[in-house]
Amino acid sequence: MPASLALASQPVQASHELLFESLFQAGRGLAFPCDAHGNVDLDGLSERGRENYFFARAVVGFEYHFPCVRSSAND
Repeated sequence: MPASLALASQPVQASHELLFESLFQAGRGLAFPCDAHGNVDLDGLSERGRENYFFARAVVGFEYHFPCVRSSAND
């Protein structure tokens, strides 16, 4: 499994975000706080956030592009 999709076993510093861009609607997508390697702290997400994260991972190639890691807007 690529590092960007790995589940974090310990809290990560969310200095970046993991972005799943829509295949069909430009400018639309889902973004989740992560570290520089794309590790998302699942325990730090709300229940809905976790559901959205798992959904986005499940539909890569169907609804969303493969995710990319980008620096947070406040960096």
